[in-house]
Parts: sequence; structure tokens; C-alpha cells
Amino acid sequence: MGRLDDKVALITGAAMGMGRATAELFAAEGAKVAVTDLDEARGKETVAAIHAGGGTAEFWPLDVSREQEVKNVVDAAAEAFGGLDILVNCAGIIGVDKPTHELAEEEWDALFAVDVKGVFFCTKHVIPHLISRGKGSIVNYSSIYGMIGNDEFTAYHVAKGAVAMQTRQDAATYGKHNIRVNSVHPSTVLTPLVEGIARDFPGGLPAYEAHMTGNQSLRRLGRPVDVAYGVLYLASDEADWVTGVNLPIDGGYTAR
Repeated sequence: MGRLDDKVALITGAAMGMGRATAELFAAEGAKVAVTDLDEARGKETVAAIHAGGGTAEFWPLDVSREQEVKNVVDAAAEAFGGLDILVNCAGIIGVDKPTHELAEEEWDALFAVDVKGVFFCTKHVIPHLISRGKGSIVNYSSIYGMIGNDEFTAYHVAKGAVAMQTRQDAATYGKHNIRVNSVHPSTVLTPLVEGIARDFPGGLPAYEAHMTGNQSLRRLGRPVDVAYGVLYLASDEADWVTGVNLPIDGGYTAR
């Protein structure tokens, strides 16, 4: 028995990194997975990997910043799989590394269009499908910087704070429909993007890992599957009494 048997999950940003790890883990645990991403080639690679493992998945190209596109994909996935039970909002961009007084309006808007409006649009159009099911689970990817501040990537961190608040607000609003809404807050995870940054860091990956984990209790970088397992728990019926939680998965970064 899988932990998500008979469930249908729609996952955004599922072409690579934590989104792909989540999609593959969900499929291995019995879910039918709607894989969505802007990157069609890598999205189809995720689907192929799921099929190779004996799972069920289908790919839809999706720009989460476009509401009509979101609605069309959500409705198509629900029709293809006979409904929806789970939404995982993983799609996101990091944007420019500037403080508030240097940010241009268009830089702020481009970041918020994906990282905040994307969560809003997907949640908005999945909720009616979950209500028709009589229950459901939404898990939003945020960041430790949706919980604490630092002096880098201001727009990204403010956006992730908005995702944390959207999580609590929607948990409070939709509990009456037996819909749970939670978020996960990773610290630095070895996604393909981070691997590229680490390669260019003076001293390579070992030096980068030591630098980035200096404030963690567990002195290693996260792996995408570390976060995916947290999302799996929150999405599953094991977490049937868990909602409105902003869960750090951060090697103890926010504990120190």
C-alpha cells in the first residue's frame, strides 16, 4: 500500500529539483501525478522517470503567472484523472539580489507574478475541485526566508513571507470544507541551480557546503528528497489533523 494510493496530485515546478523529487516520490507512493512546468523537455523527463518506475503521470506546460492558463491546466488535469485531491505549489523563481531601495518596480512585479500570484492562481482554481471531493490538501513551497530575514534577495524573501501568510489564511478559510493547507520552508537544498552555484564557489562544493551550513545544527546541505518527504507527509492522510503549519525543513537553521 502506498501512502497516496487513489490520490490525484497536481504539482507545479515539477520539471527539476524539489518539484521533480516530489512528483517522483508521490508517484512511487501511489498518486497519479499531473506534472506541470514551463520547461516542457524536463517536465516530460519527469513523466518518463515516473513511468519507468511503474507510476502514473502526465505533463502539462504551465506558466503559473497566467490565470487563464492555470485554470485550463487545472481543469484538464482534473478531467484526465477524474478529479484532484492534492495541490503542491512548487513553481518559483529567485529574482535579482537587490535591497529594497535598489529594486525596480518591474523586478519586484516579475518575482511576485510567479512566486505569489502563481500560488494564488493555482489555489484559487484547485479549491473548487477539492470542495467537490469533500476534502483535500494543499502544500506550498516557501523558504526559511519566509520566516526570518537576511540581507539578500529582498523581493524573493518578502514573496516567500506572503506565501507563508497565504498558507495560514487559506487554512483558516477552507477548514470547513475539510481542506488542509500547509507550507514547507527549506534552507539551502542541492537542486541543479544550487549545484551550479556551488561549482563556481571558491573551493567548490565542500567549501560552499561549509559556508552555507555554518548556522545549521546538521552540517550538510539538503537534498530535494529531504523536502519531498515532508511534503508527502503533509499531503497524505497521515496529516489529517494538520493544517496552517509552516514547517521548516532546514537542518536546524531556524532552531539556532
